[in-house]
Amino acid sequence: MADYVLHCMAQSGHSYKVALMLELCGADWKPEWVDFFNGETRTEEFRSTLNEMGEVPVLDHRGKLLTQSAVIMDYLVEKFGRFGWDTDEERREVLRWTIFDNQKVSGMIGPLRFMRTLIRTGETEVTKFLDGRAQSALAILDKHFANSEFAIGAKPTTADFSLCGYLYVRDETGIDFAPYPNVIAWLDRIKALPGWKHPYDLMPGHPMPETN
Repeated sequence: MADYVLHCMAQSGHSYKVALMLELCGADWKPEWVDFFNGETRTEEFRSTLNEMGEVPVLDHRGKLLTQSAVIMDYLVEKFGRFGWDTDEERREVLRWTIFDNQKVSGMIGPLRFMRTLIRTGETEVTKFLDGRAQSALAILDKHFANSEFAIGAKPTTADFSLCGYLYVRDETGIDFAPYPNVIAWLDRIKALPGWKHPYDLMPGHPMPETN
């Protein structure tokens, strides 16, 4: 059995953050598909045995369960000694950009992509709001990456994996990324890291059953 088992699904950007880090670290890991769209995360079994919050990802490391992507990646920094920080100032910068992602990037683009592509609500006041907030966040990132190779400088960290969680499926967001060339260049730098894989190549569950 693999040392690390990641309970996840291909459509989850938060799961991708962890899956990507595991892959880039060369971890002995395997994905375990969670049938989110048929309600698995809402079952009593899932919530009582894996995650009371009813969410993926869940990482099982030899019986130790961890949830929330930022917490899991912090744990993996300890285990592998990679993609972390060298100073307290860097640690705070990683935290700052991770919080920004959770609130403004993944926190907006994830639900927007879910509504537009996965459950296909059509355009609503909610999608318009999410789109506007997402593009404001992308503009901030684009300005930042004009002068920074990665989130906190010249080296990739967990902050980058957090920020990119939903951005390799950007064609599913309905957002035109042409105005954000520095974001695209940054994503290409992450993509050039040895071992990088697309979320649909790392985790099971794509395409969704109804499109098979």
